[in-house]
Amino acid sequence: MSKQVQDAYIVAATRTPIGKSGRGYFRNTRPDDLLIAAIKSAMKQVPGLDPAAIEDAIIGCSFPEAEQGMNMARIAMQLCGFPKPVGGVTVNRFCASGLTAVQMAADRIRVGEADVMIAGGAESMSLVPMGGNKPSFNPEIFARDENVGIAYGMGITAEKVAAQWKVSREAQDAFALESHLRALKAQAAGEFSDEMTPIDVIARFPDLATGETTTTTRNVALDEGPRKDTSAEGLAKLKPVFAAKGSVTAGNSSQTSDGAGALILASEAAVKRFDLKPLARFVSFAARGVPPEIMGIGPIEAIPAALKYAGLKLDDMGWIELNEAFAAQSLAVINSVGLDMSKVNPMGGAIALGHPLGATGAIRSATVVHALRRHNLKYGMVTMCVGTGQGAAGIFERV
Repeated sequence: MSKQVQDAYIVAATRTPIGKSGRGYFRNTRPDDLLIAAIKSAMKQVPGLDPAAIEDAIIGCSFPEAEQGMNMARIAMQLCGFPKPVGGVTVNRFCASGLTAVQMAADRIRVGEADVMIAGGAESMSLVPMGGNKPSFNPEIFARDENVGIAYGMGITAEKVAAQWKVSREAQDAFALESHLRALKAQAAGEFSDEMTPIDVIARFPDLATGETTTTTRNVALDEGPRKDTSAEGLAKLKPVFAAKGSVTAGNSSQTSDGAGALILASEAAVKRFDLKPLARFVSFAARGVPPEIMGIGPIEAIPAALKYAGLKLDDMGWIELNEAFAAQSLAVINSVGLDMSKVNPMGGAIALGHPLGATGAIRSATVVHALRRHNLKYGMVTMCVGTGQGAAGIFERV
């Protein structure tokens, strides 16, 4: 017997600050610990919710191995102290993993298979490098020219998009500068506070002479990436890093990062039962494939599909979080789809804030949910390109 479709509501949404990979806040912090902190913080937002009512946790991760392997979702739920029957599954759609986790959790509720779900994402690019610790491409990828794009580095795909969509170096650098300026302005105004879970970073330093260990604790409450010294002149001096005569630089590319995000979704019945306050309704989701060698244009295909499923128009969107994998692909998407720049990443994007891969979709979902309420907007969207040639988009409605 088919189940009646019902609405799925976001009743809690939070994220950790985003740290720079390799040398940043969280370089020695396990991603599952970041995830645990985000989940616990989300649960504090719904004090009346019975943890035993949670059906499952779906967590996105782009490279689920090492410190973020062994089904990080289930392990994190148990380390959070949830009842044993509460499940957990880790999913992977590369950069859209976190958003896909939210979509999957919403769908379980919408078809009546669950009343309360946790969704999120976590990634440490400090501890698990892009590509993983043992990348191994299927040899068949190189057997036919049409598949070789699967193996292209992300920077090369950005160069191809820049060339095909005629995105100049000057336009890319100007976009990157604006990302930093918007992020810095939003930080100064405290606009990230609603979505942010501050994290205590504990460092231990052994003294070999005395045999004692010194412990220091640092509270982190802001994203590490935005730079006050970013300038047009400074960006213009950076050399291309992916092609000798290219235009894509470290300055107009997203930052590799560490972070986590978590959302709690509930049915209308659960909202009433536990006296929860809905923040937003999950409206629609779409994922579409594109040629891998120009993977950055994925949102060009995914955005219209998500709007069609929602029965909405682009003009209905009051806030759009377009993941800035690269300025080149962001501008190609903006110009091709006709996005209003004033609505796109009003608080900066991944070029300034960072892009912890599988966590980004959940992080930016938390951003949209709180931004819609703060600015009294009706609809918002999270969208991104995806490695190996995909695009994804999800739409949220303030309630």
